[in-house]
Amino acid sequence: MADQKWLTTSAGLKMPCIIYGTAWKKERTADLVSKALQAGFRGIDTACQPKHYDERLVGVALQRMKDQGIERGALYLQTKFTPLSGQDAGQVPYDKSSSLELQVAQSFETSTKNLQTAYVDGLLLHSPLASHELTMKAWNAMEKIHKTGGARQLGISNCYDMGVIMALYADARVKPAVVQNRFYLETGYDADLRHWCSTRGVIYQSFWSLTANPRILASDTVLNLAQKYKKTEAQIFFRYLNHSGIVPLTGTCSEQHMKEDLNIFDFELSSEELNDVTLLLN
Repeated sequence: MADQKWLTTSAGLKMPCIIYGTAWKKERTADLVSKALQAGFRGIDTACQPKHYDERLVGVALQRMKDQGIERGALYLQTKFTPLSGQDAGQVPYDKSSSLELQVAQSFETSTKNLQTAYVDGLLLHSPLASHELTMKAWNAMEKIHKTGGARQLGISNCYDMGVIMALYADARVKPAVVQNRFYLETGYDADLRHWCSTRGVIYQSFWSLTANPRILASDTVLNLAQKYKKTEAQIFFRYLNHSGIVPLTGTCSEQHMKEDLNIFDFELSSEELNDVTLLLN
């Protein structure tokens, strides 16, 4: 079986097919990221948003692992610019009185200091802004970071409106290489958006993939597949996502689950089995 643990993005970057997410880890962030890297994760997702992420402790873990032989160049590291509306007013990581363009630049400078790196592989806009014009102002500022080599590719998160992503894609000089969204029933699992992404080579990353879908994990379909392949229900669903062209994030705090989440590449779901799971999304 060919190595299926990595894919190549439209920007020519190698991205792991499953990524470790660092939201809500608080003071445990450094230890959990270290454990994830030791378990074999090579993709890390974070954000310059102290409200939900401790980006500085991600940097502590990266430095710790570098001392253990896991070099920066072996990793896919992704962070985000979070607009003011998504920040805690008491801990904004940039000057909130600055122009939007300067906020993006200041946020990125904070990120590189936090992460102890000169560049990131992915820089995502954490959410669209209130208007297309504002979204493009932020995006153009991110393009400047990309142009100088600070971010190797760009993307957007929490974007569920086809009109928003299509307008961004049309007007962007540097096209988004990644869309990262919550994967759940309320948005129809982004079926149309994912199809749009696939036709343009845009990688769709999913988060909340397990938490939002207990019904799917507990279904007879997934339970039977787990028994057949001697895998957990989570492993079956993550493998299904990979087969569907989706790169899932996992934020597990369990070392056992970390190892299990990475151990999904030694089996293949058949076309019929994939269709059976897809039916659960309806």
